[in-house]
Amino acid sequence: MVSQPYHIYIERTDAVKNMARFYAMEISSTLFGETTLTRTWGRIGGRGQSKTHHFGCEADAVCLFLQLTREKKQRGYRPRTAGMRKSSGQGRTALFD
Repeated sequence: MVSQPYHIYIERTDAVKNMARFYAMEISSTLFGETTLTRTWGRIGGRGQSKTHHFGCEADAVCLFLQLTREKKQRGYRPRTAGMRKSSGQGRTALFD
């Protein structure tokens, strides 16, 4: 069981390069008590790709989470500037899901 929630959604955009990317991570537990770190990335507006890492303890997952967060920050990824965005007809959705 994960002691506290870890999740992040960050974006990198550059109109000159026609770049609009997102990167999301979340630490959660499986039904069997295993800790997982799920990463999802791709072009904003698309489904993207996902990869799940499995860990024996939460501390290892948190270390990778923080390492990847630092790497993405160095590459120019930032939290979405607008706190809310319009979804497809479902009203408003929050910055962090």
